[in-house]
Amino acid sequence: MKQIWDERYKDNEFAYGKDPNLFFKEWLPEFDPGTILMPADGEGRNGVFAARLGWHVTSFDLSIEGRAKALQLAEEFGVTLEYIAGDLEELEFEKETFDAIGLIYAHFSAERKSEFHRKLNESLKVGGIIILEAFSKNHLELVRLNPKVGGPKEIEMLYAKAEILADFANYEILMLEEEEILLEEGKYHIGKGSVIRFVGRKVG
Repeated sequence: MKQIWDERYKDNEFAYGKDPNLFFKEWLPEFDPGTILMPADGEGRNGVFAARLGWHVTSFDLSIEGRAKALQLAEEFGVTLEYIAGDLEELEFEKETFDAIGLIYAHFSAERKSEFHRKLNESLKVGGIIILEAFSKNHLELVRLNPKVGGPKEIEMLYAKAEILADFANYEILMLEEEEILLEEGKYHIGKGSVIRFVGRKVG
C-alpha cells in the first residue's frame, strides 16, 4: 500500500490538487483554532489549509513522498506542519491531545477501520470535533461507471451511516448525511461520487 501512494505522490503535480476539500473548508472555520490531527493527509492540502487558519497541525500518512509534497506546500503558503510518515497502527498519541480531527477520504481496511476509529477517538479531547468526508458504500456503482472519480474498489472499505453511529457513539451529531456530489479534486477525484459527511462533537 505504501508503494502505491509513494508512486502517486512522487509526480510534481499534486494528485488531488492544492485546494482543501470543500466540506472541510466549509466546516473547519466554524470552530476556534487549536490542535488538529490529520490522518491520511497525503500531500497536505487539508493540513495546510488548517494551518493557514491558525491551527497547530499534526499530519500523518504512509507516504514519504506525500510528506515531502506537504512540506513543500506548507512552505509555499508560509505555514508549518508537524508531519509524521508512518502507519497509524504504529503511532501512539497521548489520550485527549487534540481539539479536532480531520478525516478526509481516510479509508482503512475493514478489519482495521473500527479499531483505528477507536484509537483516534481516544486521542481527541472531550468537546473536540471530528470532520469526516469519505466515500459511501453506494459509491461503488459510481466508480464502476467512472473510474476517474476514484475511491476504494472494496465495499468493506467504504462507509455507511450506521458504521459512523456505531464507531462514534459518544458524539453529539452536528451533521450526518449521505450525499451525491461532484468532485473536482486534482486528477484522481473527478466526477460524481457518493459520500458520507459527518461532523461530531465528543461528549464523553
